[in-house]
Amino acid sequence: MIKMYNWGRPKVYIALILLVTVITIGVFGFRFLSDYSWVDALYMTVITMTTVGFEEVQPLDDNGKLFTVFLISTSVAIFAYSVSVITEYIVSKNDPKRVQYRKMQKMIHQLENHIIIVGYGRNGKQAAAKLMAYDKPFIVVENDNEVIDRYQNDNILFLKGNATEDAVLIEAGLKSAACLICTLPEDADNLFIVLSARQINKDLKIISRASQDASYKKIRLAGADNVIMPDRIGGDHMASLVVVPDLIEFLDNLSIVGKRSINIEEVSFEDMFDDTKERTIRTIDMRSKTGCTIIGYKSPEGEYIVNPEADTLLSPGSKIVVLGRPEQVNRLNREFNI
Repeated sequence: MIKMYNWGRPKVYIALILLVTVITIGVFGFRFLSDYSWVDALYMTVITMTTVGFEEVQPLDDNGKLFTVFLISTSVAIFAYSVSVITEYIVSKNDPKRVQYRKMQKMIHQLENHIIIVGYGRNGKQAAAKLMAYDKPFIVVENDNEVIDRYQNDNILFLKGNATEDAVLIEAGLKSAACLICTLPEDADNLFIVLSARQINKDLKIISRASQDASYKKIRLAGADNVIMPDRIGGDHMASLVVVPDLIEFLDNLSIVGKRSINIEEVSFEDMFDDTKERTIRTIDMRSKTGCTIIGYKSPEGEYIVNPEADTLLSPGSKIVVLGRPEQVNRLNREFNI
């Protein structure tokens, strides 16, 4: 899909150059060999090239006849080729697939700090659904035409291609992306993509799937910031439903997807305040103002604190995790203009 339009315009240029060259030769030939006027020479050239069968403007001598034979033998094929190439180009400009491709290319070029999802299987669909719920810009790189045809009407931006090729990743805007999510079922493919992506964009956040325990460390060493093992998470979750069922059911009810049902929100210092003045959790008094409870804190250095103290200092680069009912989270967003 990336290369399907590379030769369209050059072929048209070549066809036009050949067409103009033959017409020029024909006009000058009839003008000087048969002593035609410029208009008559152009007329004779056109009817000769198109083989419409009209009579000559005036009888041709032997030189004119030989030139006409030469012009017919060389121009008919060139004329037919030029017409077919130009017609194909004009029709292709209005072809729905090409129009859709150009529209997709324009949208990709406008993306910045977006997320790239590699693969649109079960994990890819779940990642896309969550990103859509949070209005995060993303693009899906998928190599299966059937998958693209099935889901391309779901307001999802697809790029057809093999993500193991650097050109495809670059076409998806890897150099300006904020995050890459690899969800392919084969660990070897994910490992190769992570390795390539890290070389292209050093600052990129990379999250990859892994199926085998042996692949976990390799993918991390290749440059992934996080490696997720869906099977392990699923097994742990099911076992937890046996050990602490009420707690797990409670946690399952804490939604972080969707604007109407969200219960947990991550808020950065920069989202809440326009200045760089440090504040404590007690000072902002979030509980009384919004009803939300701060259950987590992340320092600018990346240190996590669960259930932080009231004297914990909020500074630029830090984040807090708040818990509340949907209406309380909405009140939080209004209170701090988030």
